[in-house]
Amino acid sequence: METKHKRRLGILAIIGTILLIPLIAMQFTNEVRWTLADFVVAGVLLLGVGSIVEVIILKIQNRNYKTLLYIALIIVFLLLWAELAVGIFDSPLAGS
Repeated sequence: METKHKRRLGILAIIGTILLIPLIAMQFTNEVRWTLADFVVAGVLLLGVGSIVEVIILKIQNRNYKTLLYIALIIVFLLLWAELAVGIFDSPLAGS
């Protein structure tokens, strides 16, 4: 199998594993209550991040620039995830 396909399958496996965490947690506690919409939004967000990682891997050659883009991507992802989860910026995205 080509490296590109292995990498894409790896990204999809990581996304699936991350989405399993709240699904499993919901079986053991009432503190985690995700709806289907929550899983869809998280999946789309993670798939978007995975796609951007794939583009960075394929298109960017400069190691320092690549690292900077990864750091920026992680920061944006975490801020967006936190906003969607608890509304830290009190924006319309959080449904506040």
